[in-house]
Amino acid sequence: MFESAEIGHCIDDETFDAEVPALRQALLEAQYELKQRQDFAVIVLINGIEGAGKGETVKLLNEWMDPRLIEVRTFDQQTDEELAHPPAWRYWRALPPKGRMGVFFGNWYSQMLQGRVHGRFKNAVLDQAISGAERLEQMLCDEGALLLKFWFHLSKRQMKQRLKTLRDDPLHSWRISPLDWQQSKTYDRFVRFGERVLRRTSRDYAPWHVIEGADANYRSLAVGRILLESLQAALARPPKDKRQANVAPLGRSLDRKTLLDALDLTRRLEKDDYQEQLVTEQARLAGLLRHKHMRRHALVAVFEGNDAAGKGGAIRRVAAALDPRQYRIVPIAAPTEEERAQPYLWRFWRHIPARGTFTVFDRSWYGRVLVERVEGFCTPADWMRAYGEINDFEEELSRAGVVVVKFWLAIDQQTQLERFEAREDIPFKRYKITEDDWRNRDKWDVYREAVGDMVDRTSTEIAPWTLVEANDKRWARVKVLRTINEALEAAFAKHGK
Repeated sequence: MFESAEIGHCIDDETFDAEVPALRQALLEAQYELKQRQDFAVIVLINGIEGAGKGETVKLLNEWMDPRLIEVRTFDQQTDEELAHPPAWRYWRALPPKGRMGVFFGNWYSQMLQGRVHGRFKNAVLDQAISGAERLEQMLCDEGALLLKFWFHLSKRQMKQRLKTLRDDPLHSWRISPLDWQQSKTYDRFVRFGERVLRRTSRDYAPWHVIEGADANYRSLAVGRILLESLQAALARPPKDKRQANVAPLGRSLDRKTLLDALDLTRRLEKDDYQEQLVTEQARLAGLLRHKHMRRHALVAVFEGNDAAGKGGAIRRVAAALDPRQYRIVPIAAPTEEERAQPYLWRFWRHIPARGTFTVFDRSWYGRVLVERVEGFCTPADWMRAYGEINDFEEELSRAGVVVVKFWLAIDQQTQLERFEAREDIPFKRYKITEDDWRNRDKWDVYREAVGDMVDRTSTEIAPWTLVEANDKRWARVKVLRTINEALEAAFAKHGK
């Protein structure tokens, strides 16, 4: 796979100097058009052999283009903050917004290759990491990002010759890093596993570009041309009206029933029983969050439900059991301009808690398959692929020790009407009722169908949905607390085995 990068390509200085001005001008024009349109972000992954010119090439690109619109990030050793979060968290935080370019050194490919080369894990784990990278990149490209992946290559002979030349030159020997010497010893393993990774992850939406790194003029022009051609092609592509795209319909049960129809909404708790069980479950939760096993876990609770189903009241009863320093409540509303400039899941990734802490999402990433689907705020192609993206997201959280608990609080239409009317009659509750709440009642059946699809397609063994009978608020609050406690205890027991 790397043979063509070992031919010995060479471009003389005269040819290089003649071509650079036009290339620079075209790159700048494309970069400014990207900034003006803000249709997509550009993500450039830099990988390959040490000493093959990775840093020098990116430095040159910063000279040729406007560096204010390029964010260069290096992911070396993980910080304590990064170690306390799922592995992908550090990359999601660094994604460039639409209209800008991000250059990633030490990215997810570097991490998986170094781990495999140095024997920290076997091929099975490497293959799992490769699959995760494919899913991430597919999602980024589906969200509109232009993803460019460069592998800078040197043959083993070229690498050894470079090290010998630098070592014998007192003025330049400082350029040899410990990583250079280390890779000279592991070259064969690095290239073997590198080929495995490139072969598995070069896709039509994100192909690998192998660049011969021995000749600086050649590699600089090669990278510059690939970047320019990719930018121009992406900018010339007409916007696709995905609303008209052909998508396969979701399957339906013959009688149109869902799990919501199986709920017994008459379930109730009397006041005395409620007070006793509430205090018991709150004390249980407080103890679990102080448990030593919590240092290896984080907790995420997702609250979705019908309008006026009592999400806020349930969240308050959960929070009442805890020290405010132990938890954070994240209310999710319409995305901001900053959030719209990023892939959909970005605004949720940045709120994922560190180990030992607890985050409550009041509404969540499920908005894409609920309100955005029903109201037409995203395309059918977007919300239909969101089921798989959400499952991948929650699986990644679970693998990192995050306990994910998801609640749908369900009420019937009559109960909702009574609560709406009560909110309008009570002055201090009027802020809770809006025109959108009344309008959404007209789409009750459409929302119900969307909820049924959501539960069917995202209730997994890793992160199952808990449907909460919420006509009686007391019953709902106790069930929520008990479910969180049981999920934590199950995670602790599994960890302790």
